[in-house]
Amino acid sequence: MSRVILLWSGGKDAMQALCHARDQCHQVVALVTFAPPAPRFLAHPLSQVRRQALALGLPHRLVTIEAPFDLGYERALAQLRQEWTIDGVVTGDIDSVGGAPNWIRERCRPLGLAVHTPLWQQSRQALLADMLARDIVAHLSCVDTRFLTPDWVGRVLDGETIAELQQLAEHKGFDACGEQGEFHTMVTDGPGFSAPVQLGHWLVVREGNLAYLAEEEI
Repeated sequence: MSRVILLWSGGKDAMQALCHARDQCHQVVALVTFAPPAPRFLAHPLSQVRRQALALGLPHRLVTIEAPFDLGYERALAQLRQEWTIDGVVTGDIDSVGGAPNWIRERCRPLGLAVHTPLWQQSRQALLADMLARDIVAHLSCVDTRFLTPDWVGRVLDGETIAELQQLAEHKGFDACGEQGEFHTMVTDGPGFSAPVQLGHWLVVREGNLAYLAEEEI
C-alpha cells in the first residue's frame, strides 16, 4: 500500500480520484490544495473545501506557491514528501489542458514521486456514469457562459442534468466533463463523507465570461 497525497479542488474529479485511489489500495494521508498568495477561488471557495475535508475526516493542507512556479511546486512537493512520508501524488486530471504536458507529472518527475491519474483519458460518458454510480453529489459551482448559460450554476449533476449536459456538449463541441474549463463543480456528499456538506446561502455572480456561486454574507 503506497502513501499518497491527493490534490484537492473540491470538485467531482478530485472526489472520483479519491474513490479510485482507495479502490487501488493507496493510503490517502492528506488532501492538498496548491494556491497562489492571497488565493481567490471562484469555483472552489476554501471555506467549502475545508468543510469537505472535515466531512471526509482527512487533513487538509493549503500550500502557497510563489513564482517561479515550476520551482515553487517542486519545493512544495519535496516538503510534502518529507512531512507525510509519501510515495506519490494522486490527481483528478482527465486530459491535457490546451495540449500542454501534465503539470504535476512534470513537477514530480525530478523528485521521483509517482503520479497516479486514475481518470486519465477515460470516456466522458464512463466518468459521469461512474460519478452517479458512486452516489457523488456535485453541484455546478462555476460555468463559462460561452458554453453554458448562468442558470446552470447551482444545478446538481444528477442523471437528468448529465443527459442534458451531454447533449449540449455534443452539439456545441465542448468537453462534457468540463476538463477545458467549460464548468467546475463542488461536491457536497459522497463515499466517506460523515454527513453531507450544506451549501448554505449562495448567490450567482457574473464576472466576465464566468458565472459562479458566491457565499452570501448573512
